[in-house]
Amino acid sequence: ENTYNLTRMNLIMRGILPDNIVARNADTLENDWPYFDESDPLGTYDPLYVDAVVSNPPYSQKWDRDHKESDPRYAEFGLAPKSKADYAFLLHDLFHVKPDGIMTIVLPHGVLFRGGEEGEIRKNLIEKNHIDAIIGLPANIFFGTGIPTIIMVLKKSSKENNDVLIVDASKGFVKVGNKNQLRASDIRKITDAVIHRETIDKFSRVVSIEEIRSNDYNLNVPRYVDSSDETETWDIYSIMNGGIPKQELKSLDKYWAAFPTLKDDLFVELNSSYVTLKNEEIKSTISNNQEIVDYLLRFKSSFSDFDQFMNHHLIDNMLDLNISKEHEGISNEIFNRLESFKLLDKYKAYQALEDEWISTSIDLEIIQTEGFEAVKKVDPNMVVKKKNNKEEEVQDGWVGRVIPFDIAQNSLLKTELQSITTKEIRLNEVVSEYQEILDSFTEEEKELVFNDDGDKIDSSKVKEYIKESDDDSNDEETLLAILLKYTELVLEEKQLKKDIKEENAELYNKTKEVIESLSDDQAIELLKNKWVSPLIDAIVKLPHEIINDITNKVKSLNDKYNTTLSEITDEIEENQATLISLIDELEGDDFDMEGLSELKSLLNGD
Repeated sequence: ENTYNLTRMNLIMRGILPDNIVARNADTLENDWPYFDESDPLGTYDPLYVDAVVSNPPYSQKWDRDHKESDPRYAEFGLAPKSKADYAFLLHDLFHVKPDGIMTIVLPHGVLFRGGEEGEIRKNLIEKNHIDAIIGLPANIFFGTGIPTIIMVLKKSSKENNDVLIVDASKGFVKVGNKNQLRASDIRKITDAVIHRETIDKFSRVVSIEEIRSNDYNLNVPRYVDSSDETETWDIYSIMNGGIPKQELKSLDKYWAAFPTLKDDLFVELNSSYVTLKNEEIKSTISNNQEIVDYLLRFKSSFSDFDQFMNHHLIDNMLDLNISKEHEGISNEIFNRLESFKLLDKYKAYQALEDEWISTSIDLEIIQTEGFEAVKKVDPNMVVKKKNNKEEEVQDGWVGRVIPFDIAQNSLLKTELQSITTKEIRLNEVVSEYQEILDSFTEEEKELVFNDDGDKIDSSKVKEYIKESDDDSNDEETLLAILLKYTELVLEEKQLKKDIKEENAELYNKTKEVIESLSDDQAIELLKNKWVSPLIDAIVKLPHEIINDITNKVKSLNDKYNTTLSEITDEIEENQATLISLIDELEGDDFDMEGLSELKSLLNGD
């Protein structure tokens, strides 16, 4: 019943009129999906066939399979075991797909390799060429279960290729709270691989039916796609003598292929099988390599007019553009500009676009609905607060309808913002300075000016000490001089806090006024700062991530073999000798000396 009600609510929320919603509450496996008019069920009864199915059935549920052998949904492929209805749901879905239709279903991994009746159904589906793709997902991405799951993509009769695409997308996610979550870039990478049937190292592979047959129709993802990390190896020669094995440099072959002179800039040969760094300035060497320099210049040139592209497509046409089509157009433009740059992960650029697009698309909807003047509006910032044990919504200041206050401040109120920033920096310095003073007091001085617990300074004692002191020397180290400095800092801190609070309040009010009085040109400039600049900043950083990646990998290889075993042994022996000489200086009773003697014998190897 919950699923039934959620279905209807979901459709209504997505703009489907109630009269166009045909949903019934029943047992899918028992009652199937016929179409009929409520007023004439018998006269209008007709099997329902659809263009697409998206299905997330309950996993491994028990079901009643009695008398289902002749059910047209299952007759062609076989009956799922009564303890696991996974394939019953899948076959039900597939039966209702039109000849040129497609279906996707989320299932537990077990459906890929379990034998018996499920193995027979899987074999029939493979041999009849219905399975188009298997997508292995990360664990813990669904509420209600933490198990890893898969998406199986099937087609009725429009599948032209006689193979199965297997995707291992289990490594691409971010942690959000206690769940894992696919990012927009993870989803785009999966969909690109499926649509274009791409073979990508450690991610996806097109597998022939012959290979699947040879594996007894087992579709378990790791059989076909190895996404595991490379096993760490250690070279015994390098451990003993130092140097980096050329064999291990092969792990960086993609970088040497992209920048052919880089390896020679970084390394010098020790012998036919080992190299060492030419110098320790790894990042500097990489950054100064001419091919790297040319790569960065070419990248910069490729995106030199990207801001103009964005301004034209977003800013100039903001009132009329199709938001979803524009998103697709911008992502394709980014991919096209990145196409010739080896090593760059285009999906990082796509994620940068997605991170900004969530906000941008909302802004565009507001502007297209309310007009350009919405950019110059501020709204009450409503928050929920507890009062008299009751929660109520109250106004807490203002918020820009489209333009955030910080963007307006950074662009149009720089002087006021800088004044506050300067005072905040000085406030931190003041706190640090008087904390140093507090830490410098001796125990005797603390008794004079600290509270009875001795954990903080007592301002009344400080005033009394200053009042009664007759120390007129110029020595800055005297207690009086230190207390005077402390008192001066406390007063400065108090004044700074007061000024910062007042200036923040004044800046807040000014920001509201500035947004409400924006000229059209100013409003457009702020939209550029919000929509375009962050995306360009993120894209510009991409090639520098490659430099950092090469640097870290080369440094890791060098650190791995930088200290030889003989050097470690020499250091141990030196430390043992130092410890023995210290033992010789110790004194104690007879038991102590006997224990020390045994320790010396152990250190000497006796």
